[in-house]
Amino acid sequence: MFGFEEKLKILADAAKYDVSCSSSGGKRKNNGGIGDASASGICHTYTEDGRCVSLLKILMTNYCIYDCSFCVSRRSNDVQRAAFSVKEVVELTMNFYRRNYIEGLFLSSGIFKSADYTMERLMLVVKKLRTEEKFNGYIHLKAIPGASESLLKQAGLYVDRMSVNLEIPTEEGLKLVAPEKDHKSVREPLNIVKTEIMNIQQDKKLIKKVPLFVPAGQSTQMVIGATGETDLQIMQIADEFYKDYNLKRVYYSGYIPINAADSRLPAVGSPPPLLRENRLYQTDWLLRFYGFSIHEILNSEHQQLDLEIDPKLAWALRNPQFFPIDINTAEYRWILRIPGVGRQSAIKIMQARKYGKLKEFQLRKLGIAFNRAKYFMVCQDSITSPGFHYPEQIRKAILEHNPKLQANHSVTQLSLF
Repeated sequence: MFGFEEKLKILADAAKYDVSCSSSGGKRKNNGGIGDASASGICHTYTEDGRCVSLLKILMTNYCIYDCSFCVSRRSNDVQRAAFSVKEVVELTMNFYRRNYIEGLFLSSGIFKSADYTMERLMLVVKKLRTEEKFNGYIHLKAIPGASESLLKQAGLYVDRMSVNLEIPTEEGLKLVAPEKDHKSVREPLNIVKTEIMNIQQDKKLIKKVPLFVPAGQSTQMVIGATGETDLQIMQIADEFYKDYNLKRVYYSGYIPINAADSRLPAVGSPPPLLRENRLYQTDWLLRFYGFSIHEILNSEHQQLDLEIDPKLAWALRNPQFFPIDINTAEYRWILRIPGVGRQSAIKIMQARKYGKLKEFQLRKLGIAFNRAKYFMVCQDSITSPGFHYPEQIRKAILEHNPKLQANHSVTQLSLF
């Protein structure tokens, strides 16, 4: 039997492979004060208004009845196993909160005995935190595929966000590496939560006070690179889930080689390649916030994202007929499509040009990536450069000006654009 600290170390370490709380490891060390959170599962997420929130990120247990070949907690893996009781998770969360280590909880679990048995324990944790401890911090709960509707609805009353991992993007890929699972068991809880959220929204029109139910919405996560799906297949699935279940986020987790003995899994160097993961997030952003459709970025002719350049730039180079865009007359939706111009910069451009025609020096001050954007737009004092023609010359010039883009594809995570 492990002591409490040993269990915390084991279950916090096992939880690090779940990226769906946008986390990074906590670095707060003991410098003479009380406690040490440096190895205790502290992670960070961001609210819609940009605030950084520290979460305790742990598994209830890393025992699991399933043997998914890509998972560190798989049944056949020879790792140390541990499990928290409901009381231990509640006390741990409250102790960390009182010490100002955390502002919330991210709780997941291996599936122990059965889906309902595990889900009931998770539900009891969040219920006790809310009703007995009066804990009002942020709670993100991983729902268990296959759990009963009543347990999911009970848990939803006490959490801010709920998520269910899709794991492998396609059913075929999932059956290859996790033959005991299927996508139906993921879709069912997502649909239950979506339906209950919609029912409560309808009740708000008739009833003055209704209970909160998963107010921050739901999300899912896909493991990328463990099986052979194309980027087109991945983004089609993501788009479908956004539309069918009103998801707040789809997370893309680059496959980490933790089971070298399984021939079904690809051999990947260490550290794992994160550039493809980053390109998928960029594409996701374009679909949700920039007005792009999937077929514009990925289609039968372009089934994989370009790893050298971001997807908006790749689209622009493939579609020279839309450029250059006049920054002083174009609609907002077209300004958004200029490579190097983000949403905030596009809004600033729309506001600034009310007071006169914009020139180059003004655009530079508005925060756009001018050395990229200049090939795709014109402003009041633009001078067309005769040395560049679509598309390869521009691509070459941009890559030469940004040598980091030509770095090894195993680089660490990049920014969105």
